[in-house]
Amino acid sequence: MYHLYSHNDLDGIGCGIIAKCAFGEGIDVRYNTIHGLNQQVARYLNRTSVQEHPYDVLFITDLSVAPDIEKELNVFVEEGGQVQLIDHHKTALHLNDYIWGQVVVTHRDGRAASATSLFYEYLIEHGHLSRSEGMDQFVELVRLYDTWEWEEHQKIQAKRLNDLFYMLAVDEFESKMIQRLRESEGFFFDEFEEKILDMEEDKIERYIRRKQREIIQTFVDEYCVGIVYAESYHSELASELGSVYPHLDYIAILNMGGRKMSLRTIHDHVDVSEIAIRYGGGGHAKASGCTITEEVYQLFAADPFELEPIRLDASRNQFNIKGTESGVLYESWGEDMLFVYARAGEWVVEWNGDPLPFTFRSFDEAERHMKRQYGVWLSRDDVFVKMLKEQWMRNRSHERPGLPPDLDEEKLMEDM
Repeated sequence: MYHLYSHNDLDGIGCGIIAKCAFGEGIDVRYNTIHGLNQQVARYLNRTSVQEHPYDVLFITDLSVAPDIEKELNVFVEEGGQVQLIDHHKTALHLNDYIWGQVVVTHRDGRAASATSLFYEYLIEHGHLSRSEGMDQFVELVRLYDTWEWEEHQKIQAKRLNDLFYMLAVDEFESKMIQRLRESEGFFFDEFEEKILDMEEDKIERYIRRKQREIIQTFVDEYCVGIVYAESYHSELASELGSVYPHLDYIAILNMGGRKMSLRTIHDHVDVSEIAIRYGGGGHAKASGCTITEEVYQLFAADPFELEPIRLDASRNQFNIKGTESGVLYESWGEDMLFVYARAGEWVVEWNGDPLPFTFRSFDEAERHMKRQYGVWLSRDDVFVKMLKEQWMRNRSHERPGLPPDLDEEKLMEDM
């Protein structure tokens, strides 16, 4: 008898689907949370005798076990038990020290690995499964989604597969995929699925727009973090928030009901798996997670609770445009104004009329500093015009100029 204990996300369920295609009724599949796996494995070890079940095989995919269970598994294998753990998270690489551990982050051809893609290769290499076009396509879609490569390569079908997974009950999704992989040459969505996926796409867009107005910003340790409460669409939400707010080092998504925190980043210089490890979690460099412990709750929920959400930049401006060398106006909390302009090949930032004691090499660098340190947002045109009028009147009265000397204010006012 074969046993598979896997994660309860798309990649974990993908392992279960191809396992059932390989072994049929000869495999018992159980899906687990990260922490639920340890209890599941402990029960298996307690009730399974190597002498009574010498041919039983335990597969563990897309999850790693706690240190105490790790030791028990090794003893079980040394006594003759059969175990194969297959994972792709770099936080589990130490399990390669055991003969039963196979943790691979990157395939030989350079593609980022997923548990489903690794398990698929394993089943084929050991003669349990034959390669097929439909299976290849399904496994690749799972891999693309789980590694976030679908965004880079614009493989929308991978995202839609995950959407369908969350729209259906696990048993229904599993049975649909198994039947399709067994009976069809290629992988596809049927007409009904395409329709409900189109409807789901609209729902996701509305959900993300709402959450954009709820995200807050704070520093946790050395990182500037965006924090948002959300129960659904974590990958899509984090991707959009990371693109809209690139000055944030990473996005922390808190699911209070599930007591989980997901960490996502779009930056190469930030490894969220290292951050997750600090709080007892793990994962990938760009996508990780952990349980909301008392420490996590204090840092990411209680301490920043009173903060106001990030204000969105003005989006319909004609005059106050980012990157304009003559000057761009930003607002901050407490009616503070920050004005950034180019001078002698550098960018100067004035805070309430006083220049900061340092300059920036580019507009993007200046904006990043302002957004991280002052929480600024791009002013609307009417606020920008009002500021120019006031400045123009002060200059007419021979007061101290606050705008760069090369700015032709009179001409700018005429243009507007």
